Amino acid sequence: MGDFYVDIFATKGLEYVLVIVFLTSLVLFWRLLNRPGRAVRGSAPAGAQGQPTVEWFALADDRYYHQGHSWVRPDGETMALVGVDDFAQRLLGLADEILVPGPGTQVKQGEKAWKLRFGTRYLDLLSPVEGEIVEVNEKVLRSPHLLNEDPYGEGWVARVRSSRLGANLKNLMKGRLAGWWMQEAVRSLREVMSTNPTPVLQDGGVPVSGLAKAISADHWEEIAQEFLLVS
Repeated sequence: MGDFYVDIFATKGLEYVLVIVFLTSLVLFWRLLNRPGRAVRGSAPAGAQGQPTVEWFALADDRYYHQGHSWVRPDGETMALVGVDDFAQRLLGLADEILVPGPGTQVKQGEKAWKLRFGTRYLDLLSPVEGEIVEVNEKVLRSPHLLNEDPYGEGWVARVRSSRLGANLKNLMKGRLAGWWMQEAVRSLREVMSTNPTPVLQDGGVPVSGLAKAISADHWEEIAQEFLLVS
């Protein structure tokens, strides 16, 4: 019988290669799993350039989000700016008027706080925090289009003083959680769009502004209320 020879170093080398491939795959899978959302090419509001997007909609990293698609940006322990997110402005489109209660008005988290007028129709939006309005953005009152062009910047709605700001923020979403929530909102919106011919921009397939009206001109209020949690 001839001599039988095994190159132990070649065998170990194969094992090392397999281990490296496994670890590389594991790292790639972990990164994929922990992405907050899938970024796609498309237009974004002026103030949202460079911000992360989930499908068609931009999110600002330094905001906390309410399920009614309003946002909070803390400014100290008791002060905060509030506004509406990119999803809400794309869903509703350009308002003819924004009506915001004046300074001294008390608002509650999750309850109606300000209104948008579209022709002869009004739509309420929910406050993301509890507290007292101390300042209203006069620019956005004079130029409602700022709400659409720069929802996270010049399009802010009001400044609120809240003694419960810390507690309120715990009820809101931020970062990865906000990304997952927005993905669910997009999934629900796709279901609505799948049963209605909906115009989109050819550049990246981004929905037209005023998507609710594009889906159903007769029932846009009901669609908006379903996603913005107002009635």
